[in-house]
Order: sequence, then structure tokens, then C-alpha cells
Amino acid sequence: MIDYLILAIDPGNQKCGVAVVGRTSKVLQKQIVATSELTVKIEQILAKYEIQKIIIGDRTKSKAIKELLVPFSIPLVVVNEDFSSVEGKRRYLEENSKWWQKLLPIGLRVPDKPYDDYVAVILAERYFKDYDY
Repeated sequence: MIDYLILAIDPGNQKCGVAVVGRTSKVLQKQIVATSELTVKIEQILAKYEIQKIIIGDRTKSKAIKELLVPFSIPLVVVNEDFSSVEGKRRYLEENSKWWQKLLPIGLRVPDKPYDDYVAVILAERYFKDYDY
């Protein structure tokens, strides 16, 4: 059985979180891409995976990113981004904190790098949970 794959994008002014997520196989790829390089990255992803839909967050830069996606002719779904950055930050810190950092409450920890890719995964999970596909 072939998995149902989506490309999730957390749009931003300077950078975008990008994740390829399958309904059953979960996260196949995630990374942060400069917004100016997004179309090149999408072309690479589409050459590698059979993407069924593109999921995009509904906030920062989403209108401009949606326009970039039109030529790809893949169905597009806009997903609510409420608190997705908070969830992405929490997940990043849970997965990437060293043992001594875990002595601090998670609310006091600061990520050592951007975590937009984790936010893209959160958006994909919201899609699989809340939308018909």
C-alpha cells in the first residue's frame, strides 16, 4: 500500500519550514528553507515523492507563498496556524535538549536554532487529524 503523502509548509518572510509527512509513515523529510529558495526545494521534493496535497499555514507570507505554488498543480489546503509555533518550539525542545537543559522547565528553555520545520510537521498532523483527504 502506498502512503498518502503531503508536503506541509510553514510560510515565513525569510525562511519556511518544509516537511514531507505520510499518513502512516510519518515524517519522511523536514528542513528549513530560505523563502527565496522555496520553489527549487519544492521541485526537488516533487521529483522524489508522490505528493497528494500541499498544506500551508494561514499566517505570515501565506498569500505570497500560495501564489508560488499555483504552477505545481497540486491541490492546496490552508491550515489554521493557531499556536503551531508554540507546539513546534515545545516539540523541538523535547527532542533536542541535553539532559542538563531538561532540569529547567520547558518554558524557560530557548531553542538554539530555528524550528520552523517542526511547525510544518505540526501543520501536517493537524491536516491528517482535522481534514478529509
